[in-house]
Parts: sequence; structure tokens; C-alpha cells
Amino acid sequence: MALAATASGESARAASGAVPAYNDDVVRAAAIATIFWGCVGFLVGVVIASQLAFPVLNLGLEWTSFGRLRPLHTSAVIFAFGGNALLAASFYIVQRTCRTELFMGSAGAWFVFWGYQLFIVMAALGYVMGITSGKEYAEPEWFVDLWLTIVWVVYLVVYAGTLMKRKEPHIYVANWFLLAFIITIAMLHIGNNIQLPVSFLGWKSYTVPSGVQDAMIQWWYGHNAVGFFLTAGFLGMMYYFIPKAANRPVYSYRLSIVHFWALVFLYIWAGPHHLHYTALPDWAQTLGMTFSVMLWMPSWGGMINGLMTLSGAWDKLRTDASLRFSVTAVAFYGMSTFEGPMMSIKAVNALSHYTDWTIGHVHSGAMGWVGFVSFGMLYYLVPVLWGRTLYSTRLVAWHFWIATLGIVLYITAMWVSGIMQGLMWRAYDEYGFLQYSFVETVAAMHPFYVIRALGGVLYLVGALIMAYNFYKTITAGAPVRVSVPQAAAA
Repeated sequence: MALAATASGESARAASGAVPAYNDDVVRAAAIATIFWGCVGFLVGVVIASQLAFPVLNLGLEWTSFGRLRPLHTSAVIFAFGGNALLAASFYIVQRTCRTELFMGSAGAWFVFWGYQLFIVMAALGYVMGITSGKEYAEPEWFVDLWLTIVWVVYLVVYAGTLMKRKEPHIYVANWFLLAFIITIAMLHIGNNIQLPVSFLGWKSYTVPSGVQDAMIQWWYGHNAVGFFLTAGFLGMMYYFIPKAANRPVYSYRLSIVHFWALVFLYIWAGPHHLHYTALPDWAQTLGMTFSVMLWMPSWGGMINGLMTLSGAWDKLRTDASLRFSVTAVAFYGMSTFEGPMMSIKAVNALSHYTDWTIGHVHSGAMGWVGFVSFGMLYYLVPVLWGRTLYSTRLVAWHFWIATLGIVLYITAMWVSGIMQGLMWRAYDEYGFLQYSFVETVAAMHPFYVIRALGGVLYLVGALIMAYNFYKTITAGAPVRVSVPQAAAA
């Protein structure tokens, strides 16, 4: 109801000429950066998937080896593609729901945008050159981390300042999720990157905590990077763009608030489930498992809220590109947030951990949830920001089905490969010896690695189709003439 009320209020103020001059140039730039970095990240993913199937593609060069390109792929998809999608969405949403331009005007937002692009380039160069901390999802060295901290503080000031000077008394729930994402990522980034350089002006540094404490902090960071960067931020996206595209109020605003507080309280404790059967104390492992299982409830509450928002508007899935991707993303969110808690249970984890099953789970969330909800946002934003009709709805259909097929091939191949790995690793003969050597398990996985690479190619092709469709929309799409209330509601 709140979003519907905000939209109707915008319409009335638009009619009287009271709509603020929103800072949309930086939103356009972030949208273009999202498309660009997405294609780059997906391409590198295809390369490293192909390297696992055909090792000769490492080319015998240190700069093109799997070990250096793998963090390039993960960071490009998570932080470059996903991060720019969050910048575009957060700057767009906070202005519309607060009825005010960005705090600090365009200067602060442009600093955040260009500062973040510099961070991406600095980190990527470090990966290729071998200058990394070696920590999962936190590979940049200390000087890159320091620069990101400065950029992120300005991001928080711009976002929180916009909320504080809002002209709308109500803070819409999407802003709660986006603000939680910004604040928590800042806390995680600083906590996990307390490092000491080995020499003055040296590239290399070491974290202050060591041993199991370092591992615990790393996975407190790692899992909550998933929980707040790849979940909370994109849920803010879901809570704004699905109601907007469907032209329906959120199914249950009360449920959205319960979803928010339950998610942010439970997620922060779930990290230890990455360290089952390690030197971490057993009580800490059990704590992580317990909170992970409890996370199933708020996660599915959010999924139900997103899907039920379409009550009475399901027919729009046939014609609305944004809704088609966003609603499918919510379905993938529900699937991956069921699978994750299940895999955190110790008995299941004993089979799944360190196998390709985990890779399949991560990519069902990354490709299905994060990727598709970002595509849905872009299919909504690009026509609105540039004031043009989408160039081709047929290309949207091609993108949707090719990418969906790519996801299905990818995750099913990894599920089968991972379960097979786990079973082969713990198979014993009648004498108590391991039945299979490690090399035999690698050989058995080869056909599934080929299928995974094919799935990645299809997902990349879909993204390239989208990029072409947007290029034609911006350069050759028909201008849209809309009435004042519709323009304000957009």
C-alpha cells in the first residue's frame, strides 16, 4: 500500500509541477556499467569453465591460468555486475520513494560511481598480476581495500543523507533493505580486512587474526557478503520493481517488515556452516547450522510476498519483460534459499562440502536470483531512463529462454557432478581402502564440466542479446509520450 500511495502522491505533485529534478545521469551510467561488466564477468566465467573441462586453455601462462582468472570472474560478476546494478537501483529508488534529489547533488553520486569503477579495475589488475590476499571474495590487497572504504563511506553518506532529507514521511521497505546492505557490507569489509603490509609501500599484507580465528572471520564475511550484498540489496530491488512493473501494491507490507527484521537478525550468524568438520569449535559449527536452517522461514516469506504481489496481474508476464525476469528470479531465490539451509545440515554437508554441488548451489542463486532480478531491473529502467520503447520484445524472449536453459544445464550438471564426487570420495572397498583415486573422480566429472561450460555460453549469449537490445533501444527506439501522472509513477 505504501508504494501505491507514494506513486499516487507523485502523480498529484507532478500535475502541480512539484516533482523534484532527480539525478538520473548517474543512474544511466550505472545501468550501462552493469550491462558492460555483466558481459565481461560472464565471458571470463565461460573461459574458466572451459579451462576445467580442457586444461590446455590455460595457455601455459600465469596471467591466464585458472587460479588467476577465477577470482577475476567472481569479482566481476558479484562486485562489478552486481555492485553497479545495486548502485543504479539504490540511486533510482531512494529518490523516487523519498521525493527528493540525491544528497550532495550529483557530485557525491558521481564520486561513488567513478570511485567504484576504479576499485573494480584496480582489483582486476591485481588478480591477473597475482597481487591478492588469497581470501575468498576478499582478494584485493590492502591499498585497494582502503580505497573501497573511502568510496563506500561516501556511498553511505549520499544514501543516508537522501533518506534524512526526504519529503515523504514514510520510509518504503526497499530502502530498509538497501540501507542494511550498505551498512552491513561496510562492517564486514572493515572487519575482514584488518591487515598489516609486510613492508612500507609493499604490495603484500597479512591479516591480523590467524588460524581458526582468521577462518571464522573470513566466513562471517563470506556468507554475509552473500546475505547482504547478494540478497538484502537485491530484495530491495524486488520490493520496488515488481510492484512498479505489475502496477500492484506489495502483497503484504507487514510481511515485508517481518521479512526484513528476521533476515537481518538471522543471516549474520550463519557463517560457521562453511567450516563444518574443521578446527572450529563444534558449538560454533552447530550455531551456524541452526541459524541457517531458521533462515528458510523469512527467505520463503519474502519469496511468497514477491510472487503474491502479482495476484490479479499474472497475465502481464506474457508482455512485460521486467516482470518475466523478476518473477523467475524470485522463484530461483526460493529454490536456492531452501537448498542452502539444507546443505548447512551436518549430515548433508558431509556429502556436499568441497564438491561441485556447492558450485551448483552458488550459481543457481547467482545466475537465477541475482542475474535475473538485475535483468528485470534493467528491462524496466532502460526504457524509462531514456524515454524510449524497448527495441524488440522478441529479443527479450530469446534472452529469457536461452539464459534459463543455460542455468538449467549449469546447475543440473553441477548437482550430478557434486553428488557423484561426494559418493566417490567416501567409497571404500571390502578391505577398507579408498575405492577410487582422486584422478578417477576428476575423469568422471569431465562430461559434466563440458555441460557446465555450455550452460555458461548460453547465459553469456543471452546477456549479449540483452546488450544489443538495449543499444538499439537507446539509439533507435521510438520516443515515448506519456501523461504526467504515468511519468511521475515511473
